[in-house]
Amino acid sequence: MSPELLGTPVAGTAKAPDRARSRARAARRRRAVVTAARVLLLVAVLGLWEALSRTEAIDPFNFSMPSRIWDQIWTWISHGTAQGSLGEQIWYTLYEALLGWAVGVVAGVVLGIALGRVPFLADVLGPYIKVLNSLPRIVLAPIFVIWFGLGPVSKIASAVVLVFFPVFFNAFQGAREVDRDLVSNARILGASDRRVTFQVVIPSATSWIFTSLHVSFGFALIGAVVGEYIGATKGIGLLVAQSQGTFNAAGVYAAMVILAAVALVAEGLLTFAERRIFRWKPADSGH
Repeated sequence: MSPELLGTPVAGTAKAPDRARSRARAARRRRAVVTAARVLLLVAVLGLWEALSRTEAIDPFNFSMPSRIWDQIWTWISHGTAQGSLGEQIWYTLYEALLGWAVGVVAGVVLGIALGRVPFLADVLGPYIKVLNSLPRIVLAPIFVIWFGLGPVSKIASAVVLVFFPVFFNAFQGAREVDRDLVSNARILGASDRRVTFQVVIPSATSWIFTSLHVSFGFALIGAVVGEYIGATKGIGLLVAQSQGTFNAAGVYAAMVILAAVALVAEGLLTFAERRIFRWKPADSGH
């Protein structure tokens, strides 16, 4: 009589849960080691920076030191800035970056999918998009300030032009890389061009689009901050400009730390959304 009929578990079946638990434990250990290594590296860099500045091995006036940077952040938190509270400055920059990011993403996705699906449009507009992409887009920020003034519109425009191109090229490539068998099968089943686009092409290109979103939000922050640095009434970029104007290195670094924190939070939210949307994808064994 077989072991299954006697109620005796097969060796391979019994070992499968053990292997799964072992892999889970190994993954947790690896995450703990990676987190500890990251923290140790950060502490070592900050400690070395502080020590070199305090011993004047590097010029503390020009390079500042982590303790002064923290003091500057705390001063902004507790007493505010010349333009208002620190939260107001962060929100002003975040508002410009988010709106520019949203407009740039929508425009990039729509135009990228359209050109990927319609070869005639790609042939006509392709050379112009390549020319525009070759322009140094950061230098457009002063032009936008001249056109739209010191308000948020000029910063939003700077963010849009930085976000649009990476999103566009990923959406375009995603539309071109759709499995042709899926498209053919959809057409055989009677799907119209519109249904093929919305039910086959766009879902297939979503992973390409999400890849660009991680990078593009950082570009949106850069566009907003550069615009504020050139001319603004509020925002983190204005804090950078004022700190530079008063030779306050700690203020410049403090603003950079705040921007890095905002970017990390945004990256975490995008990663969370991506994992929720792509739960069907197998987990990367290397992470």
